[in-house]
Amino acid sequence: MLKIAILGAGAVADSHIQAYQKLKDQCRIVAVADLYPEKAAEKTARHQLEAVVCGSHQALLGAVDFDAVSVCLPPFGHAGATVDLLRAGKHVLVEKPMATSLRECDDMLAAAETTGCQLSVVAQNRFKTPMMKLKRVLESGLAGRILHAQVDSYWWRGEKYYDLWWRGTWAKEGGGCTMNHAVHHLDLFQWMMGMPARLQAVTANLCHANSEVEDFSTAILVYPDGAVGQATASLVHHGEEQQLAFQCEHAKVAVPWQVKAARQRDNGFPEDHAGLVAEIQQFYDQLPALAAEGHDGQIANFLAAIQGREPLLVTGRQGRQTLELITAIYQSAHLGGIVELPLPADAPFYTSEGILKQARHFHEKTRSIENFASNEITLGRNYGR
Repeated sequence: MLKIAILGAGAVADSHIQAYQKLKDQCRIVAVADLYPEKAAEKTARHQLEAVVCGSHQALLGAVDFDAVSVCLPPFGHAGATVDLLRAGKHVLVEKPMATSLRECDDMLAAAETTGCQLSVVAQNRFKTPMMKLKRVLESGLAGRILHAQVDSYWWRGEKYYDLWWRGTWAKEGGGCTMNHAVHHLDLFQWMMGMPARLQAVTANLCHANSEVEDFSTAILVYPDGAVGQATASLVHHGEEQQLAFQCEHAKVAVPWQVKAARQRDNGFPEDHAGLVAEIQQFYDQLPALAAEGHDGQIANFLAAIQGREPLLVTGRQGRQTLELITAIYQSAHLGGIVELPLPADAPFYTSEGILKQARHFHEKTRSIENFASNEITLGRNYGR
């Protein structure tokens, strides 16, 4: 029976707690910690946990024995806590984004390699049936080589969103919508498409005055085989339409699920290719649904990897790749020009110090509250089947 700790008692911790509780034959939660111990106590009571309450990860290590921990802290707390926990021999599942700089990611990976502990980064949307099916369709080759790919990570947040004390600052949040909202879609994008060879980006703050960071970004990505990608992140899109779309040699496939195919007439103009659409649709329909989705699916895999029953499906190194893509977008947008990947260790935005020195402030933060009265959050669109 694995003993689990929860570090960070914000809204996302509920998803972790509920997932572990569904696997009570494999694990039990023995501790909940938060900078505000009263929040940890409230979370413990709400979920009827028999768990120790602590105020930090250091206190956690001294108060109770445990095997693995979900790190659900704000982004600025991820790296330091994860390194300490790994060095103490604990397996770690850390929420997105993995850290606020690539140097911090490197420290986390080094600690995991030294100790042999599992390090996974939350990418719960990989564990959604439509996403897994889309990846399998792309891998099948039925649609042909990817020519152009598009990811739209559209969200809407009011100005009060940035009143929370750690949000909207480079030092605490590490960035804006590209880092903390589009991270979901950019992770899916690089998982399906691979990493680009170079990119060029623009960021802006269009309507969130209590924030140093961006609420909009868009980037053009060029891949080693010549394919082109477009990635847009936003907090100003009413309706929060979100999609990943791949235009391939023979067909378009997308999530929310869509398949379209055209073939040429004698004059080069298109006509529907109903046969190929039917073939791809049949392949898609025959793919099985995932037994567990979202955080439930990822935490089930995390526990199975600890027990040696399955390979870890989202590794720390994969989490770092997503952050590298985001870092390149920021570097291009703030310093100008085309950025080549992979980023070297002396890249201007590689370290937290470099980011704080060179990232421009769109605004200065003038309002700050410790906690909102409501802890309710929304998670974006339901992609269906």
